[in-house]
Amino acid sequence: MTSPRQTSPVLTPADTAVPRQSSGSKVRSMWASTVGNVLEWYEWSAYAVFAPFIAAVMFNPDNPVSALLSTLAVFAVGFLMRPLGGIIFGRIADKRGRKFVLITTMLVMAGGSLVIGLMPTYESLGVWASVILLLARMAQGFAHGGESATANTYVAEIAPHHRRGQWGSIVFVAIFAGSVLAYTVGGTITATLSETAVGEWGWRIPFILGAFLALAALYLRKGMEESDVYHEVKEAAEAAQASDVPVAPLPRKQVTRAIILMVAMTSGITAAHYTWTSYASTYAITQQGMSANSAYWVTVVAQLLALGSLPLWGRLSDKVGRRPVLLCFAGLMVLLQFPLMTMINAEPWTLLVASTVALVVVAMSGALLSAVLSENFPTRIRTQGIGFAYSVSVAVFGGTAPYLNAQLIEWGVGWMSNLYIMVLCVATAIAVYMLKETKGIDLKDA
Repeated sequence: MTSPRQTSPVLTPADTAVPRQSSGSKVRSMWASTVGNVLEWYEWSAYAVFAPFIAAVMFNPDNPVSALLSTLAVFAVGFLMRPLGGIIFGRIADKRGRKFVLITTMLVMAGGSLVIGLMPTYESLGVWASVILLLARMAQGFAHGGESATANTYVAEIAPHHRRGQWGSIVFVAIFAGSVLAYTVGGTITATLSETAVGEWGWRIPFILGAFLALAALYLRKGMEESDVYHEVKEAAEAAQASDVPVAPLPRKQVTRAIILMVAMTSGITAAHYTWTSYASTYAITQQGMSANSAYWVTVVAQLLALGSLPLWGRLSDKVGRRPVLLCFAGLMVLLQFPLMTMINAEPWTLLVASTVALVVVAMSGALLSAVLSENFPTRIRTQGIGFAYSVSVAVFGGTAPYLNAQLIEWGVGWMSNLYIMVLCVATAIAVYMLKETKGIDLKDA
């Protein structure tokens, strides 16, 4: 009589699958991502907020206009690093996971902020002070490209299908919240310290503060979990590799078309956003004679009002679709850009009204970016695709907007900057018209 043969238990895919996120875990992960994103945008926006003061101490003070333009040029160069960061960190995020990149980019951003807060001035180090500033902003731009792409991807992937627009709006909430925090700190510093003290050392406070606040965000991000969508696609790829079944290549034309349309769609959104969040207050201060303190606090109020509208626009897109809301943004911006910018004068209420209306309109599109970008790229290359398309558009059309506005005004043709925004919003409308409606789709099938 033979003894029964012992066999090893057969493991099914269900036995070996990575545990999936519960709804509570998804909410915690979303907020961990958002808090870190707020701080990164705070560190990024603080530079624009204190641009007039940085210009005075980091470049040749003999020519104030040239110094301001140089400061804004460094702002633009930081944006030009974003596509490289988006591509490199995007590839890492698609290979190693979203969490790893979100932690790494936060460390780089915090390090750059600390360098800016502690670096010597032009008076003590000469042109090398300008070089250090440039290198710090380049590092931040590199990290920011990866952060933006990964945050947009991550939040969209963990969101419920029918609420992806509303959940995705939290990414742009972080953008506004970081800017609001930067302007709040700016308003507090300029109200508390004398203008001389702000110019000498007070402008350093927001950068040093941001570097230390990043430690709290890092603690939260350590507890994040990868998205179910990422796990499922990764497991399917590993299973195919183990069975020697080749993974079907992605259609090149489909990916190329998506990149072109996303760049065009984002062009008007990002140009309008950076004009009204980063340049409008500088314009009011340097061109219209508004006090820096008044301009900062007015901008805080305007951005808070726009921030509150973001989840509403995201929820609306979940009901009526992405395309109608985006087309409405483009049309309104074309109609309102010129009259809103020209109404700004030395009176703070003019900046308040113009910025509030403009930013609420910008919020219509910003709320949808995470959802639309994620819904138009396959999971295997989603972060890389977003990292390239979004970063290129932001670098070319957004990061250059403050510098372009200042330069055109210096040349006496400021009206051309308004025309520039309007033309880009037309490009946004054309791209949206060519896109398919994607609300509610399963991202695994994108």
